Amino acid sequence: MKILQEFRTFAVKGNALDLAVGVIIGGAFGKIVSSLVNDVIMPPIGVLIGGINFKDIKIVLKQTVVDGVGVVIVPEVTLGIGSFFQSVFDFAIIAFVIFMLIRFVNKMKKDEEPVAPPAPAEPTNEEKLLIEIRDLLKK
Repeated sequence: MKILQEFRTFAVKGNALDLAVGVIIGGAFGKIVSSLVNDVIMPPIGVLIGGINFKDIKIVLKQTVVDGVGVVIVPEVTLGIGSFFQSVFDFAIIAFVIFMLIRFVNKMKKDEEPVAPPAPAEPTNEEKLLIEIRDLLKK
């Protein structure tokens, strides 16, 4: 029972909720960037390098084994190098966008007007008396 209470205390703290929201938004942002890379950026790059679809780039380690009728007995074994490059490209774009976002937020914080320190309060009678004593001792 104590563990449940500790977990409930942890789960309703602001940090845990902020983390949950960040993970959900991050997942959605990742999908947007993946779509940007797959559907907008990579097709023109593929055209520029000869019509290659990066997802189709692979290294075949073992060929498909087919029987006489055309039924696949053993599927081919491949290394999906193109998918890996696409994921690296996704990561680079996400990292750059996050960098720019953090840079923007830090710049906004820097541009905010600094808050002036509060004016010193009027000294109390006791403080005034201590100041007079200090001044007399200096003489």
